[in-house]
Amino acid sequence: MEGDIFSGNGSQLDGKVAQAFQKGFVQVENILDQNRLLINEIDQNHESKVPDNLTRNVGLIRELNNNIRRVVDLYADLSSSFAQSRRASSEGESDGTTKSDGKGGQKRIRSG
Repeated sequence: MEGDIFSGNGSQLDGKVAQAFQKGFVQVENILDQNRLLINEIDQNHESKVPDNLTRNVGLIRELNNNIRRVVDLYADLSSSFAQSRRASSEGESDGTTKSDGKGGQKRIRSG
């Protein structure tokens, strides 16, 4: 699974790019795990109807909202990085082997 997820046109992305994706996905996964715990605690506090627990939910919901913003930002960064790496990969290919539609093909050279 490592390295082959982000391959395109038969070539794999640079190792640093793959590591950045891996790091980003691990961060997202960790935040989502934390969100699951927060949601469980919020639910338990809500069901308890204890005033102190309900008050605590205000802070927990704020933390949950901040985590969701962080996940959105991380996905936006990953998307941007992926698009940049695809552009760089396309630009790095040899003379006109990629058509504007992104499909591979050979450029024909006409003789005068």
